[in-house]
Amino acid sequence: MATTTPNERFGLRFYLTGFALAVILTLFSFGLVAFNALPRLTTLLLIALAAVIQILVHLRYFLHLDPRSTPRWNLFAIAFASVLIFIMVGGSLWIMFDLYNRMMT
Repeated sequence: MATTTPNERFGLRFYLTGFALAVILTLFSFGLVAFNALPRLTTLLLIALAAVIQILVHLRYFLHLDPRSTPRWNLFAIAFASVLIFIMVGGSLWIMFDLYNRMMT
């Protein structure tokens, strides 16, 4: 069994695959909005799903993070960053919806 070096494993083809997946997911999201072919809730759910998949693509293809080869501390850092992002996005949405409710009464 031949061993591969990190440079061979993460070569140009690897990066181009990640780039192509990221572009496809981005165009998919823009296409959903531009053509307005689906109901609003379905479009929002599909865009959210595409965003989660794109995050995973970036983590795998550009940051080289996967559960098998990544030290545990990197996964803790990702989990901590995810919690912070959730708090910031959730807090922003909470503030915007509260402001909307206050303005409409």
